Amino acid sequence: MNCFWDDVYNYQLKHTGNEIDSEDITIESFAKAFNKISTYESKYEFKTWLITISKNLHIDKIRKNKNKIDINKFNEKISVHENSPNPEDKLINEQQLISLKSKINKLKPHYKEVVELKFFNELSYKEISLKLNQPISTIKVKVIRAKKILNQLI
Repeated sequence: MNCFWDDVYNYQLKHTGNEIDSEDITIESFAKAFNKISTYESKYEFKTWLITISKNLHIDKIRKNKNKIDINKFNEKISVHENSPNPEDKLINEQQLISLKSKINKLKPHYKEVVELKFFNELSYKEISLKLNQPISTIKVKVIRAKKILNQLI
């Protein structure tokens, strides 16, 4: 039987693409062939009979794996759920946002405008500069000053 090991193993490696699975199925194939040697019919080649056993074991393994839950996908779903904010966190975030907006509303109009464009509309300094028709350096200074004022208010 050992002379057929490479044939069965290579057949499985070609079909599974995985050395560990190939070796496991090859071992199972030889064990099953040994247990069922009395059913072997000598009119067929022994190698063909052995590879047929191996092929059937591979098919059985595929069928079993189809019925299993993909643990990685399950864990990803749990991870996404765990990272989602709970209602308490959502409420805290909403309250903080309301508080921040009220403090922004206390800023002088020119500071308020650049803060809203930069942080709420997510515009770049260049885009704000073009929109307000002011130099980029002026926009940067206004954003820095607005942040300082907000830090004092908070």
